[in-house]
Amino acid sequence: MTQRQFTDRRDRFVRRYDYADGTVVAADLNAADEDVSVDTVDGTAIVVIAGDENDEEFEFELPGPAANVDIENGVLTIQTA
Repeated sequence: MTQRQFTDRRDRFVRRYDYADGTVVAADLNAADEDVSVDTVDGTAIVVIAGDENDEEFEFELPGPAANVDIENGVLTIQTA
């Protein structure tokens, strides 16, 4: 397993775990699960967090198409094949 960690422009921590059979990208969004929506298009994840006054949107590249997307306790995980 290989692990990489980086931050986006808002200093959100995103970790990428590379395994022999796929990759997992995990991001701590610090938001309620019901306030988060995620769309994946090809190798890009588009994340929208609903806010009281403004919505926040950001995107990041994935190493391939998403096989599974999950949000639990404010942590987004995306598995790619």
